[in-house]
Amino acid sequence: MTAAQADLHIDRPEVADGAALWRLAKESGNLDLNSSYAYLLWCRDFAGTSAVARGDDGRPVGFVTGYVRPDRPGTLLVWQVAVDAAYRGRGLAARLLDALTARVAAEQDLTAVETTITPGNTASERLFTSFAARHGARVEREVLFATDQFPDGPHDPEVLYRIGPLTDLPNH
Repeated sequence: MTAAQADLHIDRPEVADGAALWRLAKESGNLDLNSSYAYLLWCRDFAGTSAVARGDDGRPVGFVTGYVRPDRPGTLLVWQVAVDAAYRGRGLAARLLDALTARVAAEQDLTAVETTITPGNTASERLFTSFAARHGARVEREVLFATDQFPDGPHDPEVLYRIGPLTDLPNH
């Protein structure tokens, strides 16, 4: 771990982090930006299934948001991952994802992680396939939402990545 990584602390987001998460998502350049209100709600209602990385000044420099699927309680769906440009290329997104899944698995039975990725988002593809490799899990891919299902104009398809079974997390 480098000195820059040691200065980071990963924990649950708080409502006060909502604006910073919205800015990180906006500045990422490749995420669908939700309303600022949505990030505030996310930090309130889904803090237990989300994580934020804080710099030594306490400011959020990265985040991962997710939720446990109601119809699949062993599955964590990762909604968004974003890292401040100054912190990219240091493995922070992977650290966030590993920390979040370890925390969720310690609190409940977690057997799979899902996310959606648009074709061509190689950073996300690498993040999730390397997560699967680190945890000895398979990756299954299928189109979850086709281009023509989006009512608000052109949108690339969203490909579902299902990663599992996860067998090396704290609950196993």
